[in-house]
Amino acid sequence: MAELELKNLYDDFRDGETIKAYAKIIATDAKKLEKSINIMEVCGGHTHTIMKFGLPQLLPDNINFIHGPGCPVCIMPKERIDHAYVLAMQEDVILVTLGDMIKVPGSNGSLQDARAKGADVRFVYSPMECLKIASENPTKKVVFFAIGFETTTPMTAVLVDQVIKQKVPNILFHINHVTVPEVMVELIDSRDEHVDAYNNRIDAFLGPSHVSVIAGSKIYEKFPKEYGRPVVVTGFEPVDMMQGISMIVKQFVEERTELEIQYKRVVNYEGNLTAQALIEKYFEKISLFRWRGLGNVPDSGLKLRDEFAEYNAEIVYKDILPIAEIEDHKLCICGDILRGMAKPKECTIFGTACKPTSPIGSCMVSSEGACSAYYKYGNLI
Repeated sequence: MAELELKNLYDDFRDGETIKAYAKIIATDAKKLEKSINIMEVCGGHTHTIMKFGLPQLLPDNINFIHGPGCPVCIMPKERIDHAYVLAMQEDVILVTLGDMIKVPGSNGSLQDARAKGADVRFVYSPMECLKIASENPTKKVVFFAIGFETTTPMTAVLVDQVIKQKVPNILFHINHVTVPEVMVELIDSRDEHVDAYNNRIDAFLGPSHVSVIAGSKIYEKFPKEYGRPVVVTGFEPVDMMQGISMIVKQFVEERTELEIQYKRVVNYEGNLTAQALIEKYFEKISLFRWRGLGNVPDSGLKLRDEFAEYNAEIVYKDILPIAEIEDHKLCICGDILRGMAKPKECTIFGTACKPTSPIGSCMVSSEGACSAYYKYGNLI
């Protein structure tokens, strides 16, 4: 038997003939549409696929993309990055986080800058590595700066669970987990006084499949029912995305507004109930969480429940953490890009003052941000 390689797992989902076949189906169905359709891909992983594989070139002119919030790194406001920076600079702290956070700038610099100044900043693939770090450094406080959508929240919950059960005395948590449906509501029905919420351009959503592996497709049910926007939960390979787009177009042709799952090989309606229960045990919603580029979004963030306050770094270190909100540069138009009111290349600082090596706005901060994807793959569209 031939040895299984990673590419064997995705070859069929990058097959050119299959992609072209879906393109023909979409083109045929799109001719039956009375108006253009603006589809928001909520996750930056989808944006990356769209740009890398040149999907806009394969679609008819009346099928358009609106690029969503991107990723947990993209949406992190500067003041919370400043929290990580300040904590990292404490002599008794080892700041641990996921690797994507290393280059994201706050007002004082990035965690990479903090490490260059002597801070003990460590980047891990799994939160569980904190247990080993804490064991090897008993005189230090290990602060886990937790980020992520619903996808990574269970990993943090498992670490909290183990810290409590093993009675680990020197691990604290700075929680920055956010949830996807609430920001989708914000993008449809913005409370921003400068945005006409009734003139938004989002007609349908491609829901990120990895979120629904944990939370289930049920979290998107309100959008077809209450907001009249179809949602298709879709995988990240180009064949997955083309099939998901085809499913959305077909809904409009058939005058349906439904929640559908394209990524049925992994996603179901209920999701991972065990993971959901663990999240519920240790976390609760906070009334407002600031999304970089979008502002305060109600009920979109998580925090440790009050009964676990002794493990909450925001409480333990509250006297040294800054509280002022910090806005992005005035020339940054990320908010308009995320709402579908502008494209990255319409920004006056795109590719000049704002580049992946010196990001100014949220859409350029991570490789999964819309501006970063346009900067890297813009020649493909």
